[in-house]
Amino acid sequence: MAKHILISFFLLLILLQKNSAQTCTNLGQNPGTAFPVCGTTTFNQGSVPICGGTPVASECNDISYPDKNPYWYKFTCFAGGTLGFLITPIDLGDDYDWQLFDITGRSPSSVYNDLSTFVACNWSAEPGLTGASGAGTSLVRCQGLGVENFSSMPVLITGHNYVLMVSHFTDSQVGYSLSFGGGTADITDPLPPHMLKADAACDGTRLTIKLNKKMKCNSLSANGAEFSINSLSTGVIAATGIGCSSSFDMDSVELVLNNPLAPGTYTITIHNGPDGNTLLDNCGRNIPQDETVSVTVYPLIPTPMDSLTKPGCSPQTIELVFRKPIKCSSIAPDGSDFSIINGPYPVTVTGATGNCVNGLTSKIFVQLSAPLQRAGNFIIRLNRGSDGNTVIDDCTQETPAGSSLPFVIKDTVNADFTYNILYGCQQNVVSYSHNGNNTVNSWNWNFDNVQSSNLQNPVITYTNFEQKNTRLIVSNGVCSDTASISIYFDNLLHAKFEITSLVCPGDKAFIKNSTVGNVISNWSWTFGNGLSSNLKDPPPQTYNVETNTYGALVKLVVTNNYGCKDSLAQIVRVINNCYIAVPSAFTPNGDGLNDYLYPLNAYKAVNLQFTVYNRFGQKLFSTTNWTEKWDGTFRGQGMDPGTYVWILTYTNTDTNKRVEQKGTTVLIR
Repeated sequence: MAKHILISFFLLLILLQKNSAQTCTNLGQNPGTAFPVCGTTTFNQGSVPICGGTPVASECNDISYPDKNPYWYKFTCFAGGTLGFLITPIDLGDDYDWQLFDITGRSPSSVYNDLSTFVACNWSAEPGLTGASGAGTSLVRCQGLGVENFSSMPVLITGHNYVLMVSHFTDSQVGYSLSFGGGTADITDPLPPHMLKADAACDGTRLTIKLNKKMKCNSLSANGAEFSINSLSTGVIAATGIGCSSSFDMDSVELVLNNPLAPGTYTITIHNGPDGNTLLDNCGRNIPQDETVSVTVYPLIPTPMDSLTKPGCSPQTIELVFRKPIKCSSIAPDGSDFSIINGPYPVTVTGATGNCVNGLTSKIFVQLSAPLQRAGNFIIRLNRGSDGNTVIDDCTQETPAGSSLPFVIKDTVNADFTYNILYGCQQNVVSYSHNGNNTVNSWNWNFDNVQSSNLQNPVITYTNFEQKNTRLIVSNGVCSDTASISIYFDNLLHAKFEITSLVCPGDKAFIKNSTVGNVISNWSWTFGNGLSSNLKDPPPQTYNVETNTYGALVKLVVTNNYGCKDSLAQIVRVINNCYIAVPSAFTPNGDGLNDYLYPLNAYKAVNLQFTVYNRFGQKLFSTTNWTEKWDGTFRGQGMDPGTYVWILTYTNTDTNKRVEQKGTTVLIR
């Protein structure tokens, strides 16, 4: 008992320690600033500051599991498979925990409250090495002494984004190393690093270089020593990684020049910096030395109405695209900067907005009073709006009023279609038709998810006359529409009926007709007792015991107005004797004669219970199905010859009265 109390106290102490909370401020100590991971690199963390304590979403639901003294690592899966990794404490007496999250399409902070991000974990209280390996037997290892330090390797999905939290339960602040290997997934980015493009600020004093992927912030020199420009009078004096204040990596670099560049096109070249390399990606690979990218410094001229996004079907917004960013403050919210002219019908502009970031937008969305649903050629024209100007770019240049762009609107379309049926007894032929109005040039037919067609007017043959479901999708290249109908064939015909399958002498066989069909003109019954009928619902039938050795054949033939026929036949079995009785003796010797004890002819019994006892009152056999028979054994052993007691209870279906019978039967061997 004392040992159990000690263990409980120790676990309570662990729980209290795991929920201590201090704010983590260093980069890498929260999921939003996680270290970018390359699968070929070993990460060495010399020390671990004390912080954290916010519970994460975990499949371990017995207690909360916090990010205690954490560091976070982010990576993308480039080839799906299993992930293996190893966390090696510098002090093998330290206890490290970890949990893996899938944050694809989610904010990194969702790891704290979205259980669907959970992938795998190990919260063992044992010190030493931990991770995921082929030796693990479960993806979920929760807190406690004696829990295995290694979980099984989780399966990563190609293209998904993950974060791994490494939590230091021990407050020693001594660090660890993290390495990846042993699995089949690839988390190493195969894309070589390069400069992608460059843009110049309006005044020619700053250049922005866009990289083709994320690269290490610490590979960039603050003085921009990695870059040069082919200008005798202008050089790079400073460089800043965009986003490096809150992250370990960057996808853009801003260069500051000592003199403004005159309008023209220049070449930017990257070189090895003081650290002996150019810029490095997260796997430590260089942008090739002496790689170049061109940049154009434009003269201060107004930014033209460059282009617009091709309008879709029934648009109520026109999307304008500008080569240079436009100041959002120069866009009149009431849309008075724009008007729609020269169309076949009037169109009213009601507003305009930008997709604004830091007060700038490269697109302007012009709202219309109603969707444009009829075809026509239109022009959108730039006006001096209610704010006194047209639109102004980030270089404070105003685009001239009167600038315009043409655009084309397509008609909306209607997928409604017609059909005609040619009826037959073996097959029905359906001719479908669509009018093709409003320049429809694409037809996609689906017939019961079995057949398809791209014809405008397909013809389909059906040999099954059950309900048919047809769907049509039409398009004119811009607008599309869908229509669906269900077809019910008039000549559907299925002969179907139910009849009492077992009848006792003098009893009636009742018939229930459930034939399916809409235009049935003839019913033809033969009952196997010498009688026939043309009624839809014939009267009950009686049969003699000697009707037929195999029973009476009852047959229905139905004919519809199209001359089609269908038939169904069933057997009615006539029972010689429906008197319920239990034999006074039976001989379970396997000779096929009287081998079993059961209530005979219990055709008119429901809610039946048949039980057999030995002379000591021990129950040997019981059943609620009279066709289940006692074979004279109990627990696999044959019973001795002698007298056995039985009790039979049931409800008689003729009288609806409860019957209880008791008796004895002799077992003879």
